[in-house]
Amino acid sequence: MANTDSFIDEVSEEVRRDRLYALMRRWGWIPILVVIAIVGGAAYIEWQSAQQRAQAEAFGDALLQALDGDDTEARIAALEAVEVPSAEAGIILALLTAGEAANGEDRADAATRLRAAADAPGVARRYVDLALLKAEMLDPAPEAEARATLEALAAPGAPYSALAEEQLALMEVRAGDLDAGLDRLRAIERSAAATAGLQQRAGQLIVALESGAILVDAPAEEAPVEEAPADEALTEEAPAVEASAEENAEGATVPVEDGAADASTEGAAEEN
Repeated sequence: MANTDSFIDEVSEEVRRDRLYALMRRWGWIPILVVIAIVGGAAYIEWQSAQQRAQAEAFGDALLQALDGDDTEARIAALEAVEVPSAEAGIILALLTAGEAANGEDRADAATRLRAAADAPGVARRYVDLALLKAEMLDPAPEAEARATLEALAAPGAPYSALAEEQLALMEVRAGDLDAGLDRLRAIERSAAATAGLQQRAGQLIVALESGAILVDAPAEEAPVEEAPADEALTEEAPAVEASAEENAEGATVPVEDGAADASTEGAAEEN
């Protein structure tokens, strides 16, 4: 009886072994293929990352070399010759080129470059919004078009909604709708999306406008800060608000430098 059981066990073990070998011969290539795919995929991802890193380094080196030019026109020409590896790199290049054009007093050309870069396909929204916002600040489009653009940029959840609201407030004040402009500025003061600097600037503009000051465009090359008359509630710290001591409270002017919000725009870009 014991010999019979041992014989049956040996036969059963042999049958199971044969079945296992048959399965291995039939399906054994699948786990091998999976291992090869995992190793190959990891190698490809690493190679792709190395390629992208090399392209980014080459792009950055080309930008630094282009910005070492002696004058504005030379830097613009060198930037235009830089090869763009991706859509996002293209809009970064456009922002730098537009900045050089603006420094060269060609603000219209700078705005045109920014709007063209914003229309490029495959660009992240934060870069598109930044380009459009800076374009409106450098060289505003006709009022209706500018308002439509800024209202789209000021939509809830947009990357630079608070800065777009500030530009809309200034537009409304210039158009003579002081109440609407003040309402927007007060909303900026309470907005969680606004930076501390933007909230402070909005508060200073509110104080200036409620005191009877008038917005005027300050020269782009300089923005002197003169002491305001004692009866005007203007704070000395306001970077974007200036009052002329030669005019009274009713006729006081408040120059708002076009580039006053550039620093906030760049800060917001870093935060996003």
